[in-house]
This record gives sequence, structure tokens and C-alpha cells, in this order.
Amino acid sequence: MPSITTFLTYDDQAEAAARLYTTLFDGRITSTMPGPNGTVFAVNFELMGTPYIALNGGPTFSFSEGMSLFVSCDTQAEIDRYWEKLTADGGKESRCGWLVDKFGVSWQIIPKKLGSLLGAQDREKAARAMQAMMKMQKLDIAELERAFEGA
Repeated sequence: MPSITTFLTYDDQAEAAARLYTTLFDGRITSTMPGPNGTVFAVNFELMGTPYIALNGGPTFSFSEGMSLFVSCDTQAEIDRYWEKLTADGGKESRCGWLVDKFGVSWQIIPKKLGSLLGAQDREKAARAMQAMMKMQKLDIAELERAFEGA
């Protein structure tokens, strides 16, 4: 049966990106492919059991927010930790739980609870949660719940 693997093409930061991601998301580097002059050309790695490939393809490749990695978090502490580490050293905060890391990769750091808040049968409550989310950069679970309840 065929498989699908996310393939990320960097200028020359594939190994550094894989090392950061594997330290954050219960991952490991499974192999590297050597490049010229002792550099690394490609890195195979896993995050939470899912395989990825990172390649140093040169400056003609870049990322856009049209593709992002979605991280579903159980707690505010998880959101805070991932947000801090992924925006460090040149990463950029965006809106509604989105950020771009220092390598240019877009991420969504989202509480699992968000789906139930925004999809609630009570559309007034859901609308309040949506309005609160639209004002946030990093999502705050407690604030989303307060908005949902009208507090």
C-alpha cells in the first residue's frame, strides 16, 4: 500500500529544523543523507511516530501559510511551550493560533477543545468563542471558554 510523507524543502537548514522539531514533538532523526563538503543533504525524521523528510534544496524554495503543520494540544501548558519554542530566534506570531517558525514553516498550535467550542449547537456561544479567537495570536483556552460562556 502506498504511503504519504510530508516533504519539507529548506534552503540549508534541514538538519537544524529536524533537530528542533524532534526535541519538541517526541521525535527522532531516523537517517541522514550526506551532501557535499560534509554537509547534510536530507534528513528523515519522525514526530510522534509520523515520518517526515527535510531536504536542503537551496534558496529557490520557500514555505507559505498555504501549508501548515497542525498541532492539537490538550493543555494551555502545551500551547505555551510549543508557541515559545517555535517563535524563538526569529519565528513570528500570527493570528488565531498560527505562527511561522524561524525556518519559515507555518504551524497551527490549537487546543483540542476549540472544535467543540466553535462547533457547538448553541451558535451564540460558538460565535462568542470565534470572536475571541479572532482577536488572539496565541490561543488562550481559559479566555476562549470565558467568551463561550459569555463571562
